[in-house]
Amino acid sequence: MSVPPDLSDLLLLGIERTSGTPLLRQVYLELRHAVLGGVLPPGARLPATRALAHRLGIARNTVVAAYEQLLAEGFIEGRVGAGSYVSRDLPRGLEHPPSPAAPLPATTLPNMVQPGAQPFNTGRTSWDERTARTWRQLTMRRLQTPDPAMLGYGDPRGSLALREAIATYLGAARAVRCTPEQVVVTAGAQQAIDLVLKVLVEPGDPVWIEDPCYPALRAAMAAAKARIIPVPVDAQGLVVSEGIAASPAARLAYVTPSSQYPLGVVLSMSRRMELLAWARRAGAWVVEDDYDSEFRYAGRPLASLQGVDEGGRVIYIGTFSKVLFPGLRLGYAVLPPELLEPILTARLLSDWHPPVLQEGVVTDFLAGGHFAQHLRRMRQRYRIARDTLVEVLNEECGAALEVVDAPDQGMKLLARLRPGRRDTEVSAIAEQAGLIARPVSPMFLAATPIQGLMLGFSGHEPGALRRAARTLGRQFDK
Repeated sequence: MSVPPDLSDLLLLGIERTSGTPLLRQVYLELRHAVLGGVLPPGARLPATRALAHRLGIARNTVVAAYEQLLAEGFIEGRVGAGSYVSRDLPRGLEHPPSPAAPLPATTLPNMVQPGAQPFNTGRTSWDERTARTWRQLTMRRLQTPDPAMLGYGDPRGSLALREAIATYLGAARAVRCTPEQVVVTAGAQQAIDLVLKVLVEPGDPVWIEDPCYPALRAAMAAAKARIIPVPVDAQGLVVSEGIAASPAARLAYVTPSSQYPLGVVLSMSRRMELLAWARRAGAWVVEDDYDSEFRYAGRPLASLQGVDEGGRVIYIGTFSKVLFPGLRLGYAVLPPELLEPILTARLLSDWHPPVLQEGVVTDFLAGGHFAQHLRRMRQRYRIARDTLVEVLNEECGAALEVVDAPDQGMKLLARLRPGRRDTEVSAIAEQAGLIARPVSPMFLAATPIQGLMLGFSGHEPGALRRAARTLGRQFDK
């Protein structure tokens, strides 16, 4: 038999001294309502009479008398030396408990992130024993000597130590030009995007987004009631001239220049300069989502768009979800100075500040050199997984899928379907076989969609990818 939680110190009772109802009667009714309403379930312990009297500021005899009446009616039972408890055999029919609330309507969330460890699911990360051991050690060290900020409220920007570590890392690895004062630590990249939209976008403001685009970004723009301007993407990335033709005075442009989501193309340098020149002329902002640039398998990671911005128009957004693990929920934004105050004000009104313990562990992980070592190991692991997936897809699914080249960067690949097949139908069939193969065509807005599947290889072992690719190949024969 399960033991009810001890709510004796948490139970909220209210009495009204100016009411015409005697205090004894008020205490009795409050306790009876708590029992019959299920707040105090059968077997739950009641507060000690002395403690409850002190809490309510009334005589103990009043509480004792109320308990005695409840005892006489069978609502509670006394246990010698152990206090008073709600009876496990309550009389029925004395009072009807509140009617249950009407069921909430079913909620349909945008098709953004799919939980689960099934093969080909995107956004998953690996976790080796070396990283796990270091993480445990750093966490225990932080708990043994807790940061004073952990016992109070932290800085809405994030701790200075973590912001310094992030600024140093971004300068070296991504050529981002910033000071720690420009860095704001957020609950993942999605919160950073949300804060930017809350501050910069009014309902009806035109905003450029890539076509095709990241579904979560599209949903965030819709929630902000922005007027979405889809801008096509070609082999050089965002076609800036098309965006200017469609909406020259757009408020903001969202881009994934290092690896366009979902096509994986890189925004060329000429297009980067064209985009920045437009932003300066129009007084617009450019949001650079640099979501997985750490995982590049040929040469060094590409430099950031923010690093070549001379006009201070780029808002750079990154995340630890892809390089460490999504459950950490830590990301960051590098903001132009004039946006710091409004963004921080919006942050204070949402979740106040990042989690201090996780901040401390990540700071130590970065400062101790563990982050760079972890990245090297994951790059090697993901490269093997990528090559395995490409090889087996060509062997098992070559008649139905086309994977021209292994992507030079990222955690997923795009497999195009050969003519005659629809990606939404193939995705549904794959799901029945226990696979997550995201269709690409729904990510298009106005441009002619391609039929393809987005297949994640990070966070999946090569053996599992081989088996999954064979399973996928068999689905095409049905």
